[in-house]
Amino acid sequence: MKINEKQQTLLRMLPGVDHILELTKSETFFADIPQTVVVNSIRAAVEAQRHRILKNDSDTSEATLSAAQILEEVKHLTRVAMTPNLTWVINATGIVVHTNLGRSLLAPEAEENLSLIASRYSNLEYNLAIGKRGSRYSSVEDILCEISGAEASMVVNNNAAAVLLCLETIAKNKSVIVSRGELIEIGGSFRIPDVMAKSGGILKEVGTTNRTHLRDYEDAIEASTGLMLKVHCSNYSLIGFTAEVSLQELVELGTKYSIAVMEDLGSGTFIDFSKYGLMKEPTVQESVATGADVITFSGDKLLGGPQAGIIVGKKNIIDDIKRNPLTRALRIDKLTLAGLESTLRLYRDEEKALQCIPTLQMLTATIEEITQKANQLVEKLNDINNSRLHMQLIKLSSKAGGGALPLLEIPSQCVSIKIDGISANSLERYLRKSDPPIIARIEEDYVIMDLRTIQQDEIVIIVSAFENILKRD
Repeated sequence: MKINEKQQTLLRMLPGVDHILELTKSETFFADIPQTVVVNSIRAAVEAQRHRILKNDSDTSEATLSAAQILEEVKHLTRVAMTPNLTWVINATGIVVHTNLGRSLLAPEAEENLSLIASRYSNLEYNLAIGKRGSRYSSVEDILCEISGAEASMVVNNNAAAVLLCLETIAKNKSVIVSRGELIEIGGSFRIPDVMAKSGGILKEVGTTNRTHLRDYEDAIEASTGLMLKVHCSNYSLIGFTAEVSLQELVELGTKYSIAVMEDLGSGTFIDFSKYGLMKEPTVQESVATGADVITFSGDKLLGGPQAGIIVGKKNIIDDIKRNPLTRALRIDKLTLAGLESTLRLYRDEEKALQCIPTLQMLTATIEEITQKANQLVEKLNDINNSRLHMQLIKLSSKAGGGALPLLEIPSQCVSIKIDGISANSLERYLRKSDPPIIARIEEDYVIMDLRTIQQDEIVIIVSAFENILKRD
């Protein structure tokens, strides 16, 4: 590449890394920053200016190449480097269990216990009663059995792992009968047939996409059949001319032929949401009551705990699963166990669970409660007293999210916001780049704030973000 005279002049003006490094030593901003971070930021800032010069960037001038200007860019790059990549955000989307935003929020009790276990030694694999090595699963097994009614239980790191582990234990090199309409794909392109293939189970599809009958299962049974699997379609719904076999019917068929029956509930729940005006979702207790041999579900979706794969069922099968060498690779860590145990203990009192577990509280919050928060947001935004800022209350729907209750639309109260001179896309981007980031949605050229998923103490932060945007733009 040929460099012209102006470029050569600008390149000669570019300060060296050593010179900028010397300047940082007199700046208190860099006092507690590791030198490796400072040096890398300087190199990046200088290299960025060199790149602009070589591209003949019209914005490059003597002023932008000054040591003082580059030092400011170094400070910016250093801030970015020192800021954790994983950060908290404000969820204004109205999607309660938002997979991209970390799914469920932990209850204060779970947060407190997690912090304690994280900062101290614990009896993770130590039996305090006998003073010898114990099992990490014991901390949650009793409470899981108490709530669900199951004989035994264990937990692994997520529900996909739970399904894989159960299939590999029960049906490796055996056929697994599944309805064609239940061969679902969950987030991240993980498909039931793929998980089954990895487990060593041999898929045997029965029925059609929309209709499967008990006779389809019975006709498929053969000497090599090891399992009948029912998958709850928690992330989509078939409507119209449909038919499916109930778990109870499968259990009766399994008993007749001495074949194990497993149900993957996906997003499991201990609460019957239909009691609170929401769509009916099968509970873990109902599945256990059918006599199914093993049931799997998630800990971080409708349950409202940390990410985990929970397995409950008959003791003889759970014991086999615990002995599977794969459990070592899929085991749950102490922090997840701490959060999960505290969450599960709240379910001993359903009313307390609804009040204390954020996922349950948000899903069952009344429209009156949501409207009260929406009015607070509008009132505080009006206090900014800026004629460019326009807002209005609007009734829209929230969603459960997390691959659960796909048809459920929960009436919610939202605030639609517009700023003169700023497009909805630009406003959404400004909010996303706020500190902390605010994640909203856009409808009809308005930014929408759904108050169902906005926490009470986040309202003032949202107002402050709008104040900053109005001052800057």
